[in-house]
Amino acid sequence: MVKLTLIARVTDGLPLAEGLDTDKDPDLEHYKQQAKTLFKKMSSGPPPPSRMSYESGPYFLHYLIEGGVCYLTLCERGYPKKLAYQYLEDLQREFWTQNHSQVETVARPYAFIKFDTFIQKTKRLYMDTRTTRNLNKMNEELAEVQQIMTRNIQDVLGQGERLDHVSRMSSNLASESKQYERRARDLSRQALIRKYIPLAIVLGLVLLFVLLRYYVF
Repeated sequence: MVKLTLIARVTDGLPLAEGLDTDKDPDLEHYKQQAKTLFKKMSSGPPPPSRMSYESGPYFLHYLIEGGVCYLTLCERGYPKKLAYQYLEDLQREFWTQNHSQVETVARPYAFIKFDTFIQKTKRLYMDTRTTRNLNKMNEELAEVQQIMTRNIQDVLGQGERLDHVSRMSSNLASESKQYERRARDLSRQALIRKYIPLAIVLGLVLLFVLLRYYVF
């Protein structure tokens, strides 16, 4: 089952369009961030392969690149790779027909967000792998799909994620250190209060007694 679809410009990783979430699965946000990190790595590294699949937990990230645009989808692990790439090819043909003249000039993210209408319509066609249409597509000779390399997403993102983890740990330690300092100051203040409040009470009573004796007696 297709869970997520993103389209981005390869030269700078700018998101161009997205299949808006319909099931609102909070877990998808993690994989969306993986996809965006992958786009950034494509833009800053050597030219990426035109097609690639990445394992990521219970899912696969499949992408194809055509005309400087990357079309990426997140599918459940059991979803046929042939259908995933057929789906991406359908998106690529329509997106290029509609928007190819503007791809290099847009500057704002999700400039083609209206393309979601076509994404959702096409996604519905590929939801059920048992339909006659999809069974026929899987029976087509797509030898090149079998040759597409599959890697683990951590091979690409692992180093960056480890650095992010170290950064988060450093931030957490700094935050905990500040909290410890505040608690230490609070405890010190409370200790001083407990130490001197009896003396203050005694002095207050003595002063009150003196005042009463002076003014009353």
